[in-house]
Amino acid sequence: MTWQSRRAVDPLVASLPAFRTTHPGIDIEWTARSLAGFEFEPVEQLARRYDLIILDHPFMGDAARKGYLLSLDEAIIGKDSDYVGPSLATYRLDGHTYAVPVDAACQVAVFRPDLMQRLDRPPPRTWREVLALGQVAERQGLKLAIGLASVHSLMTFFTLMAGLGQPCATSPDEPFCDGPAASEALSLMRALLSFCPAQVLDWNSIKLHEMMVAEDLFAYCPAVYCYATYAEADQRKPLRFADLPGAARPSPTGSTIGGTGLAIAAHCSSPDAARAYARFAARAQTQLDFARHHGQPARIEAFADVAIDQTFGGCFSATRATLEGSWIRPRYAGYLGFQEHGGQLIESHLRGDLGEAALLEKLRTAFAASGASA
Repeated sequence: MTWQSRRAVDPLVASLPAFRTTHPGIDIEWTARSLAGFEFEPVEQLARRYDLIILDHPFMGDAARKGYLLSLDEAIIGKDSDYVGPSLATYRLDGHTYAVPVDAACQVAVFRPDLMQRLDRPPPRTWREVLALGQVAERQGLKLAIGLASVHSLMTFFTLMAGLGQPCATSPDEPFCDGPAASEALSLMRALLSFCPAQVLDWNSIKLHEMMVAEDLFAYCPAVYCYATYAEADQRKPLRFADLPGAARPSPTGSTIGGTGLAIAAHCSSPDAARAYARFAARAQTQLDFARHHGQPARIEAFADVAIDQTFGGCFSATRATLEGSWIRPRYAGYLGFQEHGGQLIESHLRGDLGEAALLEKLRTAFAASGASA
């Protein structure tokens, strides 16, 4: 089971002929779910029906507590230095690693080069510059953009908090956030919204990229989970990517890392066959091939490959510093419930339905209670 995007499906399907060459007795059939399913559908349920699962790392705490994924050893997954940034570290918890990183992503900036040329501005390096760009765009009849539907609001809040040097807690036993920094982060989000259409509160990452390609209106977005495939030449208006603008200074640190990993269900009836594919998927050559089929691999070799980088409009070289300095969000058992609820709360605040003080109190209360709900 993977998730529905050519970035996710095509590389896995394209890898199968090469895998069958060396493993002729093993066959794999991939099925895909929506992005919302990828973000929230319990992996425990998927692990009852599927052997191989592409998942997000916040599920690690739940998996470690309940034991529904197999632990993978270093002979399969390799070392941290084999992958860009903390990609591998995101799947390690309590001394065990539960997935092979097959896709790397974090929140970075994305822009339309033709519209930025009209504005005669380079990509901003700070959020202060982002807001200045918004004023220039407004005078030209253009807009800024961002995707803030539910969980994406929380991810942007996380990123800004880490960029301000006050990252949110990763354990429910700790206070959720610093009050003054949270107020500043929310202020930046509200200020950005003044240069965006209201519907960005309904957009997820995929919708954000699609709208920027389809409509000649959105010049720049400061923070979105990168889909490098929207920079490929077959897009109507190929996008370009840049490092995350710094919240406090021109430094692309603190972006909330995403990406995906390949995990094996504990119930798997053919664990040796599943491990063989996981080992194959972790190879540098396999992940280089992923990139040749719209994939966004996590192996460091793919980020160093000039030809692959050019295929994606320079995305990998333009955003590598952000990935290297990214932040790992909470992964404790029970976190996923907070992630969904917390995103809804921040979205409600940004819609004007919940005041800042009430929002922060509800976030703190929900975060503290989330560990007990696992």
